[in-house]
Order: sequence, then C-alpha cells, then structure tokens
Amino acid sequence: MATATYKKRPLWLWILLFVAALFLSVLGYILIASGFDVSDSFQHPAWTVVFVAIVLGLYALFVRLLEKHWPTDLSLGKLLPHTLLGLLVGFVYMVLVVCTIIATGCADVTRNGFSGEQQFSEIMMFLAVAVGEEMICRGVIFRWIDERWNTGVALLVSALIFGFLHLPNDNATWWSSIAIAIEAGLLLGAAYKWSGTLWVPIGIHWAWNYTQGNIFGLAVSGTDAGSTMLTTTVNGPDIITGGAFGPEASIVAVLFGALYTIVFLNNRYRR
Repeated sequence: MATATYKKRPLWLWILLFVAALFLSVLGYILIASGFDVSDSFQHPAWTVVFVAIVLGLYALFVRLLEKHWPTDLSLGKLLPHTLLGLLVGFVYMVLVVCTIIATGCADVTRNGFSGEQQFSEIMMFLAVAVGEEMICRGVIFRWIDERWNTGVALLVSALIFGFLHLPNDNATWWSSIAIAIEAGLLLGAAYKWSGTLWVPIGIHWAWNYTQGNIFGLAVSGTDAGSTMLTTTVNGPDIITGGAFGPEASIVAVLFGALYTIVFLNNRYRR
C-alpha cells in the first residue's frame, strides 16, 4: 500500500500530516456520531447505514486529497467476502474464549428471552462502533506507521493506542488496557495487514463485541451491552474471567488473541 513518494516525505512533514489525519478522523467520527442515534436503528435502520457511509466516505475523500490516491483498503469487490470472514473470525474467537472460561468452572450460563427488534438495534450499534474505531486505529494509525516504517512498529504502536483508548471505560485497569492491546490491537492490525482491507478487522470487531455482549450477556470493555440472549454469571478469579470489565481482561482472551495474531501474520508472510 505504500508509495515511494509517501515514504520520501520529510519526517517533520509526516508527523504534521499524521497528527492532522488523526485529529480530523477522530473529530469527524465524534461529530458524525453525535448526529445519529444508533440505539434507535431498528426503527430507522437507514440512519446507521448513512452514518457508516459518511464515515467511510470521508475517510476515502481524506486519503484522496492528502495522499493523492483512492484507498485500496476500501475495495468494494472485497467488501462482502472479507466482512463475512471477519464476522466468522470474531464470532468463533469469542465463543472459544467464553466456552473456555465456562469449561474451567468459572462461569455459568442461563437462557434469556429473545427480542429480534432489540438484537437488531444492538447489531447496528456495534457496526457503527466497529467502523469508526477501525477507520481511526487501522486505517490511519496502523497504515501510516506501516507505510513510513514497518509492520512491527505499526503493530506495536497501534495496539498500545487502541488498548489504552479503553482505559477511561468503566471498570478498566492498566491490565485490561494491556490485554486489549495484545488480544485485539495486535489481532486487528494483523488481520488488516493480511487482508489489505478494512473489511476484515471491521467484521472481527463487529462480531467480537456483539457476541460478547448481546449473545453471552457479558460486559463489553466494561460497558453493559444491553439486551442479551444469554446471561453468563462469572464466579472465578478475575484473571480467568475478566471480572467486571468482561472477558477482554481475561488471560484466556489474551492467549487466543495472540494465537489468532500469529496465524494471520504467518499466512501474510508465507504469501
């Protein structure tokens, strides 16, 4: 994805443009999100679609104006297969994490009633979250650092930023932020590098949050996800269950996330 012209920019100019890109993408995401009530998306599903289209459209326009090319990581030809792959990876990942915690005897699951209307609302909300966060953390932070230096630096920096962006969340700790950096920041960066598109990390992020919160009824990064299909009651040590922050602060999630990261990177470099 890198170009020779892009790499030859003076460091001071690269830093200036990087900070500007990061600021504008975060500001744009916040301003757009403030104008949409994604929690009401079942009654108005088009609003979430419009929100996502505006966020991705502004990202594409920004890349075109600043970098003089259209973003290859928004390939429409790969939108469906890569998103579906990401959804599968995210779903399987969280099922493995929660089932492992249950198998250790540290959690019990009970069944709730199902509301299709409420579940659809939560699905649409997490779509908006995934698109916004992946656009910033992978589309801007990871990609720019990767193009200027290398993938190792991009993985480390983007993962740490992504992890510690969750530090202000309810029940967050330094450990939970480090855990997210390892299990999610590295994984999503590796998935982006492997696929060359934002669609795979968006799909992983989307399914990860929804499965964790609205299927299993666990906290998503310390936040109550709302309507759930199941209720999972944890009763073991926080290092295994993640405690009040949710399974993302579990060593189980860290280990599975690290494994997934290795698989993506191994396949990337074998190709």
